[in-house]
Amino acid sequence: MRDRVKEGFTDLGEKDLKNITRPVRACAVILDRKSTHSEPIGPTLALPDKPSIAVLPFQNMGSDPEQEYFADGMVEEIITGLSRIKWLFVIARNSSFAYKGKSPDIRQVGRELGVRYALEGSVRKAGNRVRVKGQLIEAESGAHVWADKFDRTFEDVFDLQDKITDAVVGIIEPSVQRAEIERARRKRPESLGAYDLYLRALPYFRSIMPADANIGVGLLEQALKLDPSYAAAHAYMAWAMEIRFIRGGFNEADKIGGERHARLALAHGSDDAMALSLAALTILHLGHDFDAASAAISRALSLNPSCAAAFYWGAHYRSEKAVRLIVQLEPAHRRQAGRATSWPLAE
Repeated sequence: MRDRVKEGFTDLGEKDLKNITRPVRACAVILDRKSTHSEPIGPTLALPDKPSIAVLPFQNMGSDPEQEYFADGMVEEIITGLSRIKWLFVIARNSSFAYKGKSPDIRQVGRELGVRYALEGSVRKAGNRVRVKGQLIEAESGAHVWADKFDRTFEDVFDLQDKITDAVVGIIEPSVQRAEIERARRKRPESLGAYDLYLRALPYFRSIMPADANIGVGLLEQALKLDPSYAAAHAYMAWAMEIRFIRGGFNEADKIGGERHARLALAHGSDDAMALSLAALTILHLGHDFDAASAAISRALSLNPSCAAAFYWGAHYRSEKAVRLIVQLEPAHRRQAGRATSWPLAE
């Protein structure tokens, strides 16, 4: 119908529609080209399967060119840091920097870049101190997901960029994940994919108790039926079985199943820091494989130096290794007398 009718069309890309197995290419009809819109209508990109984010150029609140370079360099570092998060789709610098010097509507940015979230901010330098403000916005609704400011002393420019980048990346990851969990909860059950089922399972791990773990297992089993190579789902399934084994009666089936899912998480998630961290935990507790746990933690931190789970379980690994060494070195007569440190996980 192009060029045959007066109405215009905007390509919306491929969309998943109810009761249709394959994606369908869709277009929006512009009923009146002459009408005035509060927002310009431009090409719209379809959202990727996983959460997506664009880091827009931070505004320089001063006139110092050095401050401009600092702001641009820091945004580039944040893009690099976020790119290490396996489940997050990050728009490249060249695309997001097309908005430099502009103040676009975030909803327009979301449509033009095909992203669900946008991070914007500003930099202000006063004397030897720098204040960086950032805010994470859901592009579709324009709602704020997170906002904060960072005050630092301007000494080594690269060290300062690294510190602020680590802080921002460390906050963005859980903030986006919380927003994604809420989004998955709002979806209809019949439209849930593997990623949505995985997100719905995550809140049931907060209590670290068998009853909640059982609910999480049910959701993760559905996710793995849809995507058998889903590393993160395997990792959380392994953790669920570790929870049931340690806190639910030491059932041998949970031990075997937990180790199996942990190994699958390692096999499919060599580039997923969170999956590697949880697999390390399970292999450590259920299989007492210190070498595999150590290798997984090291790999996770090399992928994402801001991964809190890798630091947490890495510290846990080191403490258990120390306890194991103490138990092995303790004189036999003290162990026989019952005065030795007793910790089932180190036995």
